[in-house]
Amino acid sequence: MKILRLLLLLLSALLLAACGSTRISSGSGAKATSPTAKSTTTSTRGGGYYKDDGPGDEIPDNLDAIPDAEPKWEPLHKPATRPYIVLGRQYVPNTSLKPYKARGVASWYGKRYHGQKTSNGEIYDMFAMTAAHPTLALPSYVRVSNPQNGKVVVVRINDRGPFHAGRIIDLSYVAAYKLGLIDGGSGMVDVEAILPGSASAPSAPLTPSTPVTLPAPAPNAPSPAAENDEITRLALADDDAPPGIYLQLGAFANPDNAENLRNHLTRELDWLAEPMVIRPGNGVHRLQLGPYASRGEAEQVAEKIRASLGERPTIVTR
Repeated sequence: MKILRLLLLLLSALLLAACGSTRISSGSGAKATSPTAKSTTTSTRGGGYYKDDGPGDEIPDNLDAIPDAEPKWEPLHKPATRPYIVLGRQYVPNTSLKPYKARGVASWYGKRYHGQKTSNGEIYDMFAMTAAHPTLALPSYVRVSNPQNGKVVVVRINDRGPFHAGRIIDLSYVAAYKLGLIDGGSGMVDVEAILPGSASAPSAPLTPSTPVTLPAPAPNAPSPAAENDEITRLALADDDAPPGIYLQLGAFANPDNAENLRNHLTRELDWLAEPMVIRPGNGVHRLQLGPYASRGEAEQVAEKIRASLGERPTIVTR
């Protein structure tokens, strides 16, 4: 009798599990969809390279109808031409529009940055055809191609980034969507500068043109290379930080760029126990972590950052 009772209990449990599975698969009364259809929905709204980022909950239905950026002559944002340092690497932005062509990995950024300032002072719109690049002039225009599927878009560069090793451009959500890069979060692309006045159709080749140069610097003004050396020296100089061992994540002449980097890295390095602090001094705004109790402790955190981003911050002792 005991064996029979156990068998009946087991049979009842199996029947209940089967009923529960049937309810879950039917959802809220909607028709069941095939795996292919579900995958198509995900490709429209899923993915996200940056931690805690993504497409958001309210995505317009007309993303395919959003037109590419239209290249035109624009004055360059002069503060965005100044050299800067991120994770120990020096970047010297272009001071004019010039031919550029590269292949590398593109990532994208979405809801976490939507509505925040870009590096040229504009407001980031994840549904606009824009992108970020470490050194191209702001603003400028590029043609981005996905060699895997042949899709092509034209975007306007109005922000700085990405600062991951091996990544060459950060696309807006809609640009990544139109290139078919949403699900993977990143992918290989070809990036080619478009000089306004040249052929700008996606299928047309780049036609070199005379670069548009910023106004000539004042007499005795430092060259970009000299300014880069100076910002490196100032970035490592004393500021208002108390004595100790610090990790320096970035150094900028423009405080907005330091704030933008802090916003990005706060989400990228969400495991950090200590806050990122911007410390101004000598005309340079430094983004730092610390102080640490020992150099060994700082080294451990620096190596973990390198493992996450592919670049290592500078250790500064004060």
